[in-house]
Amino acid sequence: MTKVLWTKPAFQDLQSIKDYIARDSVYYSDKFTADIIMATERLSQFPRSERMVPEIGEENTREIIYGSYRIMYQIRQEAIYITQVNVIWGE
Repeated sequence: MTKVLWTKPAFQDLQSIKDYIARDSVYYSDKFTADIIMATERLSQFPRSERMVPEIGEENTREIIYGSYRIMYQIRQEAIYITQVNVIWGE
């Protein structure tokens, strides 16, 4: 089983989103954070289960779409690194 590790920028992204949601509801900001972390933890068993990032097109750079959020990660031999958490902006 491969480790899932968060990079500092990705953790800061998650914290910023959590802080924004907490302005309206601490409960939902905590729930959101737990749900995002749970979504990334399953990558330890199935790292290639999500699609490649289309604009990058590299086999080891992938993304999870979770609601209105995009979680990007890189698969490396030693671990899976969560690199970004971004809001998907609508048209």
